[in-house]
Amino acid sequence: MTHPNILWFCADQQRFDTIQALGNPHIRTPNLDRLAAEGVAFTHAFCQSPICTPSRASFLTGRYPGSVRGCMNGNEEWGEGAPLVTKLLADQGYDCGLAGKLHLAGASGRQEPRPQADGYRVFHWSHDPVDRYPSGHAYADWLAAQGYALRDLREDPASIPPQLHQTTWCTDRAIDFMAEKRRKGPWLMSVNVFDPHAPFDPPQEYLERYDPTKMPSPLFRQSDLATQAAIPSDFQNPARPPEQFNAQKIIAAYYAMIELIDENIGRLLDALEETGQRENTLIIFTSDHGEMLGDHGLLLKGCRFYEGLVRVPLILSWPGHFPRRQEPPPDLSDDSDPAALPAGLVSDALVELIDIAPTLLELADLPAPPGMQGRSLLPILRGEAPPHQHRPFVRCEYYRALNPDAPGQAQYEGSYATMYRDERYKIVVYHGHAQGELYDLEEDPGEFDNRWDDPAYADIRFDLMRRNFDALAFSVDTGPPQTRPF
Repeated sequence: MTHPNILWFCADQQRFDTIQALGNPHIRTPNLDRLAAEGVAFTHAFCQSPICTPSRASFLTGRYPGSVRGCMNGNEEWGEGAPLVTKLLADQGYDCGLAGKLHLAGASGRQEPRPQADGYRVFHWSHDPVDRYPSGHAYADWLAAQGYALRDLREDPASIPPQLHQTTWCTDRAIDFMAEKRRKGPWLMSVNVFDPHAPFDPPQEYLERYDPTKMPSPLFRQSDLATQAAIPSDFQNPARPPEQFNAQKIIAAYYAMIELIDENIGRLLDALEETGQRENTLIIFTSDHGEMLGDHGLLLKGCRFYEGLVRVPLILSWPGHFPRRQEPPPDLSDDSDPAALPAGLVSDALVELIDIAPTLLELADLPAPPGMQGRSLLPILRGEAPPHQHRPFVRCEYYRALNPDAPGQAQYEGSYATMYRDERYKIVVYHGHAQGELYDLEEDPGEFDNRWDDPAYADIRFDLMRRNFDALAFSVDTGPPQTRPF
């Protein structure tokens, strides 16, 4: 087999700083730690929208949301703005399967309409593990076949046994798919679980492993309340002091959900080893976006671009094919123990989730189609390029993600916002508004001091706005990648 199998695990709303081996001493993730030890972990990977559908439309096409008609979170159907990488791989001979979310279109009380061509032969759809779908919810149908009613189980989510949890169900479907015997070529399996998305409801036995009083506190200062009140807001809950919503209890539940994810990553690794497929399987672990988790007084996702929301985990692991660490890893946190960090390569290069699609195409000996804006990560993965240089900047977009004209959504403005971040600075422009955000990440890594109106940063602000505008203009170019100036 000349092309690797691909196991693509995408969590929902998991932020970047949730892996023990990459600097979080408060969480247990032995299997994710193992993936990092056997592969390459990118510590500065950024999604291209801080909300589900635009982000997924982006990384599945290798293009920015605004260039692919994939900006809204409740659209009626996928706009077919560009081919999905799964379809491109299926056309090359990959056998593709999915378990869990797709979310290229809205799924409010209905089964999400599938794209015209998504490339998946096997399609076990489950948007979220609740009883609100009249038909087509594969997870609920499976529970019913086992003698359970999802509605009854959801009356007390903490009591749902781990073996009946949606994360476990998605993993079971993946294991079944990977074990199929009649397959002649390589396969790709998308495992798109709903965890650790709100409402933060892990099984009780996992929740009991985390003491809220020992959880880290969110990044918060009282000044955050005034800062958030001054910044334009659309789909974002109001800022409050973290003690008002018991943030450490939420963090404990969030970490417990991630530990359940981690244990299922271990089950997938075991299944690959038992079937003799681990050595020829590339595993990708990432998330569609992060979670505010109390930082700056905010919860959940929305029209914000703080690190906790737009920076996500990204690990690519393929034993024997990627180089091991040859130099000290970057300083990941004040609590990091360099001796405990993974032996695999740890890269702090700025990368985007749109870089996944061209990476997979290159592995399959396929050219990137016209309009694909991602950059293959293979030069770093193979040790052919400096491990800490990939992009000079990263971008993120929020374009009318929630439609105020839709029923029940009149409270939303339909905001338009863009983020531009390089190694030192981050600027956020709320288009149509005078107020924005500017952070000096070298001096202020917690993003507390908004320098937008600071005269000392006026020239920097002008330069960053110019570069952000250039990047926005260049992002609509659909020509071959080599013709674009970034």
